[in-house]
Amino acid sequence: MPTDAGQALLDTFDRIRIISLVQRADRRREMTGELERLGLPVDGAHIAFHDACRPDDAGHFPSIGARGCFHSHLDILRETLASDARNVLILEDDLDFSKDAEARLPAMLAALRALPWAIFYGGYEQYGGRLDKAPLSLADCAETIRTTHCLAFSREAVTAAVPYLARMAEGRPGDPAGGPMHVDGAYSWFRKAHPAFATYLATPEIGHQRPSRTDIHALGLTDRMPVLRETKAFMRRIKRQLGRMRHVD
Repeated sequence: MPTDAGQALLDTFDRIRIISLVQRADRRREMTGELERLGLPVDGAHIAFHDACRPDDAGHFPSIGARGCFHSHLDILRETLASDARNVLILEDDLDFSKDAEARLPAMLAALRALPWAIFYGGYEQYGGRLDKAPLSLADCAETIRTTHCLAFSREAVTAAVPYLARMAEGRPGDPAGGPMHVDGAYSWFRKAHPAFATYLATPEIGHQRPSRTDIHALGLTDRMPVLRETKAFMRRIKRQLGRMRHVD
């Protein structure tokens, strides 16, 4: 049975999609565990893994991983638009919910449902604007928001974002109207171009990126060598647990 926090997610978001490469069984296992904390199964309907694409080349994107991530987000938005869903919550498979998610999510999402929101960031980095008091802050559309590990779109925002992102993907780097780039940058461009779409940030964040081997950027030496990779994965798990122990409820 869903916990109170899990039920709040179900009550707020019509679709929950988790971007994950099929071969990353480690991340799928960890993400499934995060949802199980909230009593939520990955049922393949309301909550489902979205098989991330892995292009053969980077095209005009910064990297193969960046291109795959961009198109994975775009594919989910297109699928949402083709459904009757009112909104969609997109999670990436390196998401860890905060230690106090069970306590904070019900009130936070109740507050979100009462607002005319278009975009919601449950996790973010390098936001330079002002953060209001908990549980939500209205984001400045001119401020960049980095990372996309936990964000949601209303249907109205999805309707506008699909053609906007599709055009960016077909453009060229340096295009003054926006070209191929990391998807978090593309969403910041979209927000600046659509200031009427209200974006709210969880205050403080409700989800963080767990330490994990990247699929977006080039791998370092320790992630390319099997023995060192396993050692590094173990150290990441230790770091994750220590981070949770330090988190203040």
